[in-house]
Amino acid sequence: MKHPLILLSFLFTVAVLSSCGNRERPIDTDIIKNPNSAQGYDESAKMPKIVFETDMHDFGQLMAGEVISYSFKFTNTGNADLVISGCDASCGCTVADYPRERIAPGKTGYITVSFKSQGMSGQQLKEVVVASNTQPSHTKLRISATVR
Repeated sequence: MKHPLILLSFLFTVAVLSSCGNRERPIDTDIIKNPNSAQGYDESAKMPKIVFETDMHDFGQLMAGEVISYSFKFTNTGNADLVISGCDASCGCTVADYPRERIAPGKTGYITVSFKSQGMSGQQLKEVVVASNTQPSHTKLRISATVR
């Protein structure tokens, strides 16, 4: 082969691109169907709406090494089923568990955020971005703690 360096570069590029952000997460087609556009918001359109009782929780002071959790309660105040497609945390020390089933209009659910304080110190502020079939499609939840 005349150009082994080109082949090696190509294989390296393919390996890097295929490993980046390749998380298996089923996407419901309801997330793609969005009646809102540049022409404006259609109030009569069937859309879910996620409303949290609070989007921020302060754990206060805790000792390094503690693992703590808080459940954010939400309600679907829209007029269509709510589908949460994922929750992405700002750091590996924070994990979110969310309902995998559809949430009917008027029903409630919880997103439980866990924080591992091992190796941390001082004021900590972490975010979890909730992706769903709402408008807007992303909602931020925040937790804070002072680790001693």
